[in-house]
Amino acid sequence: MTAPAIHIWRLLKWGRVLARHGALRGIERDINTPAPVRRLARIARFGARVPKVPTYAEAFQDIGPAAIKFGQALATRPDLIGEEAAHGLRLLQDSLPPAPFEQIRAAIEQALERPIDEVFSEIDPEPIGAASIAQVHRAVTTDGRQVAIKVLRPNIEEDFARALDTYEWAAAQVESMGGEAARLRPRLVVATFRQWTMRELDLRREAASASELREGMEAESGFYVPEIDWTRSARRVMTLEWIDGIKLTDRQALIDAGHDLKALAAILVRAFLRQAVVDGFFHADLHQGNLFALSDGRLAAIDFGIMGRVDRQARIWLGEILYGLITGNYRRVAEIHFEAQYVPPHHNVEEFATALRAVGEPIRGLPVKDISVAKMLDGLFTITRDFDMPTQPHLLLLQKTMVMEEGVATALDPDINMWETSEPFLREWLRSELGPEAAIADELIRNFRALRRLPDLIRRIEAHYPPPGAAPPPPPLPDIVVVQPFRVWRYMLTAVVAAGLGAAAALLLL
Repeated sequence: MTAPAIHIWRLLKWGRVLARHGALRGIERDINTPAPVRRLARIARFGARVPKVPTYAEAFQDIGPAAIKFGQALATRPDLIGEEAAHGLRLLQDSLPPAPFEQIRAAIEQALERPIDEVFSEIDPEPIGAASIAQVHRAVTTDGRQVAIKVLRPNIEEDFARALDTYEWAAAQVESMGGEAARLRPRLVVATFRQWTMRELDLRREAASASELREGMEAESGFYVPEIDWTRSARRVMTLEWIDGIKLTDRQALIDAGHDLKALAAILVRAFLRQAVVDGFFHADLHQGNLFALSDGRLAAIDFGIMGRVDRQARIWLGEILYGLITGNYRRVAEIHFEAQYVPPHHNVEEFATALRAVGEPIRGLPVKDISVAKMLDGLFTITRDFDMPTQPHLLLLQKTMVMEEGVATALDPDINMWETSEPFLREWLRSELGPEAAIADELIRNFRALRRLPDLIRRIEAHYPPPGAAPPPPPLPDIVVVQPFRVWRYMLTAVVAAGLGAAAALLLL
């Protein structure tokens, strides 16, 4: 177990880096910041040259790989870190200088337990991408296929373990201070972040996620997921089909190649809705660098380290919330928040509906190109404090992905209306999920499952109430009050004491 002094030392060291970039200014000024946290920030800032304009993204990049990932997660939480910091962290680039190829070669051979020449006939020593957790090299397999090899950085697991240990310790200290800090549930936020990163640090999990997403997206012909080469994949190495396309970061190249940017944006929106709303399993890192336009007009995705899941009931609520905001049915949106227990029951549904209207109506009144899911989410964050809404960690990835996906779509098509693009899809899905046919099907499934459990229930009842033996039933017995031996002596002692007291009172009277 790490000593508290070590955690404090790490926090001060990281705080010093943040201070040099001006990234602690918001924490010190926020009235909701607990006093001990504010004091720690001042200590970390002492003597540092603080710039006038904070550079949040550069600060987290200077701290290291775990901070880069954590900063990307915090970028989705303007309610937690402030709008200015959240906007700054959205510029955070997940890139670091590559590790030497000799270390990468050794890592591949150790992971696959074979000499590298037995599995790959050629590997480009220059990586095509180097992120905080892994780097990717282009290669050719021994059977002549073009592939991409993703390899974890050396010692990355140890680096993340140390950082996560301190994040958890710090979150526990802050949450114990109560008030606004407790409502934001920092321990759950860090625990959710740990789940994300643990998945990314096991490339077998990422390969499985890619495989599952590939199966789920067969219904969307315009969205492509590369195939995994399982024979050349392990915990620290993943090999997948090479994607030959144009990154969405290069808008001019897309135009020069004759791609229909509006069609690509529509494909992205539909693909995300199918993943998040229909399947409940979605790619949670859909930025331009992970998306490629293929020569046939399809959109391909890579990097499946961060994936999100939403259960069916939450998906139905999500679909109703989005559709209610699109159509202006704020009363129903408010009711869903209470049904999902996102809002404590001591608040008023009508008041919450009015607060939602204050968020939704200005957005609905904007021109088509200015309607924004991100603005809607930011507006919802502002009312969480007024209605004591605790953080919902299971929705953090979804909120992050919605903002990211909208940014990519609007970069492709500045005039896209996320509401109009989403509304037909959501309307049809909600009809299939909430219509009379779906209600009857759900009831039949519930009843069938209950009937299937009935024999087991009967067996458990019989085990608890066994049948009588072969002897005849006994005759009825009269009810007799049984006096316990201890109670008899207690009664006798009480009588003796009472008699003694009575005799003493008689002598006093005489």
